[in-house]
Parts: sequence; structure tokens; C-alpha cells
Amino acid sequence: MKIKYLAHAAFLITSEKGTRIITDPYETSDGLKHSAIKETADIVTVSHEHGDHNNVSAVAGKPKIVKASEEVKGINIKAVATAHDDKGGSQRGKNTIFCFNVDGINVCHAGDLGHELTDDQVKAIGKVDVLMIPVGGFFTIDAATAAKVCDQLKPRVIIPMHYKTAKLSFPISDVEPFLKDKGNVTRSKESRIELKAGKLPSLPQIIVLKQSL
Repeated sequence: MKIKYLAHAAFLITSEKGTRIITDPYETSDGLKHSAIKETADIVTVSHEHGDHNNVSAVAGKPKIVKASEEVKGINIKAVATAHDDKGGSQRGKNTIFCFNVDGINVCHAGDLGHELTDDQVKAIGKVDVLMIPVGGFFTIDAATAAKVCDQLKPRVIIPMHYKTAKLSFPISDVEPFLKDKGNVTRSKESRIELKAGKLPSLPQIIVLKQSL
């Protein structure tokens, strides 16, 4: 399985058979100046209906748009209901965490999660090998809460997302508070990583991928 970080909360996940999944495609704006997404995909997941996460028209290839649990091209996609804030969604609405198994690896994309998980949500999510998690705060969980969610889910690989960059002027933090005092951190110069089942890190590893757009 290959993971390419596009930008913000958008990733391209490619299976060994060539099935392509894009998560939370964004729309460019005055506040989000990462380049437009021009990738093709078979599947697009949308965690919630905000413009920086639901721009499905940007994705070529007539993908299947997934907003709830279903099986597409042999990939079982599980949707776990959460909230965009810590007030049950009353401030920013609902959020969906998507979990799917690609080539024997359990991937979890947390979308714009706004709170620690309940025991029921942790149980529903199940085993997580790779976790894409927001860390910027303000609109989502912040660095401290993201660390708690990582402790709840115990992933082998943690990929931070949804943080401030030179091309993103949203009032959120950069990735550094999340990395502070953490061990086993890799700051990759690449936007891509290839992972294989049975060869994942034995201890949780944070991998900061370079955004490609």
C-alpha cells in the first residue's frame, strides 16, 4: 500500500492492485492556497460537508463517493460517527471517521475530529495500523487531544494532518506542538510512503509527510 499526502486532510491511498482512494478533497480558497487536486481515484471519502473536505468534483475518474459504511471494489469501508467539536456537533456539525483495510493494513482517517473518543467509538473503530489525525486545533482537536486519541487507538503509524502551513492561513497551529517531546518521529522529505503488512514499526512511529500540492 502506498500513501501520498496531497495537502490539508487529503491523501491518496493506492492498493497493490491499483485501487485508488482519496480522502477529504479540498477546494482552494483565499485561506487554503495549496494547489488544486488533479488526481484520479476509484473511491473518495468525505468526512463532512465543509469546502476544505468535500470537493469531490476535483477528483477525476468518476469515483464512488463514500459518506457512510459500504464495500467498494472489494474494500470494506467502515464509517464511525463522531463530532466536529466537543459539544456533540452543536457548533460545527458532525464528522465521520473512515476505517478501511488495504492490503492487510487497517487505515483510519479521522477527518475533522473535534473531541476525544468514547469507549464505544474506540470499539467501533477497532484495530488501527495507520492513523491520519488532525493536530492543528481550533476547528479540530489540538495537539494534546490528538495525543490522547493516539493513546486510545494505539496505531503503529501516525500521520499528522490538518495543521498550518505556508499555504494555509486558517487560525490553527502548525505541526510542532504535536511533535514536541514525542519519540520516534520521522520528518520525511517525501510526500509518499509505502507500507507492507507484517513490516510495520514495532513501536508507534509518527511520520510527517511533505505535502505535495
